[in-house]
Amino acid sequence: MKTLGYYNGKFGPLEEMTVPMNDRACYFGDGIYEATMTRNYKIFMLDAHLDRLYRSAKLLDIQIPYAREELAGILQDMVNQMDDGENFLYWQITRGTGIRRHVYAEDIHSNLWITLEHSVPKDQSKTYRLISQDDTRFFHCNIKTLNLALNCIYATRAERAGCQETVLHRGPRVTECAHSNISILKDGCFRTAPTDELILPGIARMNLIAKCKELGVPVIELPFTMDELMDADEVIVSSSSGFCMSAREIDGKPVGGRAQQLLHQLQDGVMEQFYEATRGN
Repeated sequence: MKTLGYYNGKFGPLEEMTVPMNDRACYFGDGIYEATMTRNYKIFMLDAHLDRLYRSAKLLDIQIPYAREELAGILQDMVNQMDDGENFLYWQITRGTGIRRHVYAEDIHSNLWITLEHSVPKDQSKTYRLISQDDTRFFHCNIKTLNLALNCIYATRAERAGCQETVLHRGPRVTECAHSNISILKDGCFRTAPTDELILPGIARMNLIAKCKELGVPVIELPFTMDELMDADEVIVSSSSGFCMSAREIDGKPVGGRAQQLLHQLQDGVMEQFYEATRGN
């Protein structure tokens, strides 16, 4: 298949799939999700994504009706249905289906959605232009919830400004981007926000931290400010499809470009990890 959609055991071309109107995702965004890349029909960092999925489910009191191994098997089966091994794999668990009511039943049965479409990781040689916005989202950004209305607004504002991402901040503190984490290099150190309730603990962020430790680069997990962001040697935006993207402009002002050797080491390192983990048999 060129694209693939899946809903509770039924699957087919994505454009032909339908879901019930009473799925609670339609009314409340009541669910959680994960997304990653595949290559050679192998799912990149699946264990880490499942760890976060089950953690998010617990925080939102969502009962996932699959053991980890069973869910992993369903995802792999769907990947195997594709004509091409290079894809963007997305899946979500919604709380269930029922007449619209804020209170949910204890025995409600969760729904599994999966989508697949051809995609490859972003070209890390390309640089980003960013804008900044006040972060007015709620205080549960650590949960990978479907409630992303404000994130969509921030992402759209960036695109309309001719940029690739929006940097969010609460007062002077930088949190994250509309759909990415943001970190900096300064004086040979990798600095990134702590995984508190204000940011999503990104898998790409986790991989960058691991690569820094492998290279002997000090890692500081502490909040940083917009002023520190603007003065950073490098600004790094990371996501499931853009592992280590660098920014060269924020709000029309130049940033970064002063630690190119270390930046390229990190970019090469995370791409090598991806290629190694998804090698063909």
